[in-house]
Amino acid sequence: MSSAIFNFQSLLTVILLLICTCAYIRSLAPSLLDKNKTGLLGIFWKCARIGERKSPYVAVCCVVMAFSILFVQ
Repeated sequence: MSSAIFNFQSLLTVILLLICTCAYIRSLAPSLLDKNKTGLLGIFWKCARIGERKSPYVAVCCVVMAFSILFVQ
């Protein structure tokens, strides 16, 4: 993951995957992420909120990123 920090497209991919994964986990087990709203583990709760509230934008970004990875590189 340290190499993803230096490559911008890899960093965006990791962030999108984190947002989608957290939103999926929260849809299955909300209590897992809701009990940690602050601190270091609060990052996962915030990613889940972004995934829930901005889901159309996140979905478009995922499709664009997939197209970019499959056909541009």
